Amino acid sequence: MKVTILMAISASLLLGSSLSGQKVFQKKCSQCHIEYLSKSETLQRFTTLKAPPMVEVASRLKANIQIANGDPLVKRGVVIAFIKHYIDNPNIDYSMCHPGAIDRFGIMPSLKGKLSAQEKEAVAAWIYDRFEGVDF
Repeated sequence: MKVTILMAISASLLLGSSLSGQKVFQKKCSQCHIEYLSKSETLQRFTTLKAPPMVEVASRLKANIQIANGDPLVKRGVVIAFIKHYIDNPNIDYSMCHPGAIDRFGIMPSLKGKLSAQEKEAVAAWIYDRFEGVDF
């Protein structure tokens, strides 16, 4: 089972490697999400933001998605899979946003059909890796 998961993660990394996740973010996501704001800056600008800063989104996903054995590669793969699914199928039932953010911004609109599978893979991996070790 673990070998299958690692092979799937490796394959997904190879697919996403030819495309820059940061460029996908800038082209598709930055229209609503600011890449980085500190918590205090976010609170100061809360009423003017269109969506939570991506650093907060990444931080909440990593904190809320737990892997039983703590394997960091498996966790990375699960978070990336969640992001890819959420891009097309955002839903309040499995949103991990802070309740105040949901009250302020609502649920993200679906981007189904607006990003290719490779773009979703690239941006999801970039979101995970970009904010590795970065606190909100």
